[in-house]
Amino acid sequence: MRNVFTIDLEEWFHLCGVPSLGRDHWDALPSRVEITTRRVLDLLDATGVTATFFVVGWVAERYPRLVEEVRRAGHHIGSHGYAHQRVYDLGPDEFLRDLRASVRALRDVGVEQVRAFRAPEWSINSRSLWALDTLASEGFTLDASMAPLKIVGDLSYPRYPHMRPTRSGPILEVPPLVADRFGHVMPQGWGWGLRMSSPRRVLRAIEAENRRGWPAVVTLHPWEIDDDPPRVALPMAPHFAHYFRLTGFLNRLRLVMAGAEFGSLESPPNPREVR
Repeated sequence: MRNVFTIDLEEWFHLCGVPSLGRDHWDALPSRVEITTRRVLDLLDATGVTATFFVVGWVAERYPRLVEEVRRAGHHIGSHGYAHQRVYDLGPDEFLRDLRASVRALRDVGVEQVRAFRAPEWSINSRSLWALDTLASEGFTLDASMAPLKIVGDLSYPRYPHMRPTRSGPILEVPPLVADRFGHVMPQGWGWGLRMSSPRRVLRAIEAENRRGWPAVVTLHPWEIDDDPPRVALPMAPHFAHYFRLTGFLNRLRLVMAGAEFGSLESPPNPREVR
């Protein structure tokens, strides 16, 4: 079973819903995206993994050579929106404008086809399912935004790749890895849930998915492996999500990557029927 490795290529300050890190402040904040993304590229090269990079359009406009490095290294590139805003906060009209801006930014740096999308903060959920219609109508064939998790998505969402019908035709939905722990469903393949877990536990979760015939989707943000992450005051929840257990994460991640087979979404997994 080939699993999926993805990167949300964004700056460390691309946090939704934090006014002190709002878009008006971005140009004044210290950039770390080039340094951290090149660490990601080194990691992928060392482990022999080809990944899918979901790139924020704002980053592509400002760092075109960085996106070119990702493309030349053979990785698959999709959209992570233009301004890293939650889909349900944008609404249908603004989401369409943001989506088209992200595609233009990627095409301007040489990405000829943009067919895969991931919403910031997994924000295609019950508040914004209309976004799937928009994606399909704009030529997207794959979405990776719907988390089967209560905090950002819905526990009823399938945990395996599946087709979602839209007015413009079906779109393949590829959800992130979650696991049942402590009587709850927790993020296992991304963010604080991945960082808190031992490599052995993560690999067990991946193996469990593979035994069911499902690929596991693991996600990394470049800022998570920063040697010198900027520290700013944040509200409790985003502070936890952003800074929890960064120390030693790169070494733990290497062990995960060495213990399972990963690839990109350029050749997407076969969908299963929704049960």
